[in-house]
Amino acid sequence: MDILHNQLAVVQRQLAFVATDPIDWKFYVQVFSWSVCLFESYLVVRQYPLYSKPAPPQVLSAHFDQEAFQKSQQYGKDKAKFALISGLYKQAVDSLILHFGFYAWSWNVAGNIITKFGYTSEYEITQSIAFVVVLFLISSLPTLPVSLYQTFVLEEKHGFNKTTPLLFFTDLIKGWAIGFAIGTPFLGGFLYVFKWAGDRFVPWLMAFLITFQMTMVFLYPTVIQPLFNKLSPLPEGELKSRIESLAKELQFPLKHLYEIDGSKRSSHSNAYFFGLPWSKHIVIFDTLIKQSNAGEVEAILAHELGHWYYMHPSKMLVVSQFHIFTILALFPAFMHAPLFLRAFDFSKEVAAQPPTILAFLLFQMILTPLEAVVGIGMNAVSRKFEYEADRFACELQDKIKTEDAKDLSDRLGKALIAIHVKNLSTVWVDWLYSAYHHSHPTLTERLKALEEYKSTASKKEL
Repeated sequence: MDILHNQLAVVQRQLAFVATDPIDWKFYVQVFSWSVCLFESYLVVRQYPLYSKPAPPQVLSAHFDQEAFQKSQQYGKDKAKFALISGLYKQAVDSLILHFGFYAWSWNVAGNIITKFGYTSEYEITQSIAFVVVLFLISSLPTLPVSLYQTFVLEEKHGFNKTTPLLFFTDLIKGWAIGFAIGTPFLGGFLYVFKWAGDRFVPWLMAFLITFQMTMVFLYPTVIQPLFNKLSPLPEGELKSRIESLAKELQFPLKHLYEIDGSKRSSHSNAYFFGLPWSKHIVIFDTLIKQSNAGEVEAILAHELGHWYYMHPSKMLVVSQFHIFTILALFPAFMHAPLFLRAFDFSKEVAAQPPTILAFLLFQMILTPLEAVVGIGMNAVSRKFEYEADRFACELQDKIKTEDAKDLSDRLGKALIAIHVKNLSTVWVDWLYSAYHHSHPTLTERLKALEEYKSTASKKEL
């Protein structure tokens, strides 16, 4: 442990200028955030002309009729316009909040709130929780019309919205309530680790965060999601038999099979699994069951089981932990820097002993460009895993050699096409736009890869 702390101390000495040099950090945050926003707008502008293509890519031409393709193109255009305008609007709101000193104002309001309940500024964790609530409301309310437009205009126009206004606001209130119920103890524990561990907080905070992540992996599908959707046991029939047989062949520790009423809010479809290493649960959207036959749904789940087989969730967890570690390793230089807080309009009294939540929040803003680059890297890793899971599904037909496993690669291709057609997903995608935004390969890329897998398998048989 001492070796780790000694190495972290070296990093802090390199960043000593943060506490001593009068840098206009607020100006740099504005530049960083607007640079990322304008880059994202540029990507939308690059992508937009592709929605005027008159026909799908050659590899998809046999699977898209002209009407479905035109609907997909129009949906893509409308989403691109919305993304461009809403992105600039949200950035403008964030920029104004920063420019006019609403972070410092929110901290003062939080102090006034806790004073009414008999607490003083010495109760930093209590004031920090109140500050986060105030800041959340300030930043969320201006963007509420954006969410309303997306749900009741954009998604409604293209036939995907199933949400009523009552359900929308019920979900909103539930989300806020759950966020407060979970976020309050999380933030309290997060800040307490800093107080308890001092400058040696990094390994202890890492342990706290991974414990929280593991807890949420269990709580979200079992406690939180049922508050919004109904999970019912998958009915007896061909689909259930196929999935149970596939899980048995792979020794996948399947405990429950659920169907979820995703159609309650949207006609988009999905499937996923969750659970502990020795007890897994599979959830299938009712929309997917309606859109695809049992064999195609089985192929989609064979892909999902590929993620389990190759331990992709665990590998992504390791990558994310390394990412978190690098962020925490840099943070101490900003944690005890009064000049850093002064640059964001905080008073001398507050900046003299910087509250941890303020320093950490502002520090994250400094990292905005770096996080954008990290996101591209994470997407690249995710797409690699998607290819591996697709290949796993293709190779299953040779490994298992049962009647149900025949033609899995063909069924997977058909299922992916069906999902894209029903969801009006984009089929023409700019490479840079995809690299930045997409954690999955495009449909064209996946179908080409499936053909390559089948071709390789055929050569091996010869």
